[in-house]
Amino acid sequence: MRRPSATRRENAAPPAERRRSNVHGWFGAQLRLVALIEFAKGALVLLAGAGLLAYAHRDLQDVAEELLLHLHLNPASRIPGIFVAAVEQVASYDLWVLATGAAAYATVRIAEGYGLWYDRAWAEWLGAISGLIYVPFELYALSKGVTLLKLATLALNLLVVAVLIDALLRRRRR
Repeated sequence: MRRPSATRRENAAPPAERRRSNVHGWFGAQLRLVALIEFAKGALVLLAGAGLLAYAHRDLQDVAEELLLHLHLNPASRIPGIFVAAVEQVASYDLWVLATGAAAYATVRIAEGYGLWYDRAWAEWLGAISGLIYVPFELYALSKGVTLLKLATLALNLLVVAVLIDALLRRRRR
């Protein structure tokens, strides 16, 4: 049986695979950096969700009091007491709901990071839209008081959105 030549295999590939990749040069480095940021956000939230599940069947009041004692705070005093009282209201079910939400968010972020790394248009759309969703909330937070952290968050988010919109425009021009 004859093996197909490299040219035949290349011509047999769908047009999307024959097209030039969006991930090249300085722009490719920017897109890969955004992919790493999204993947890192997903991994961090996934770890936080797993951490929540670790406390699902423990007495959270004891954990909160241990934490306050470790920080050299008196759990019986007024401000730390508010923290202990709030923790008493959290049920195991609430932790499961938070952990499930964290897992869903992390799945979207990790999938977006994967898609951006491998130059998928759906990931560029997902990232641009999800990034733009945060802008009104960030502007609202800035209207309540300007801090360096709020400005940096808005600037980073707008930078990521700009890179992703640029990626979509480059894809359209090809």
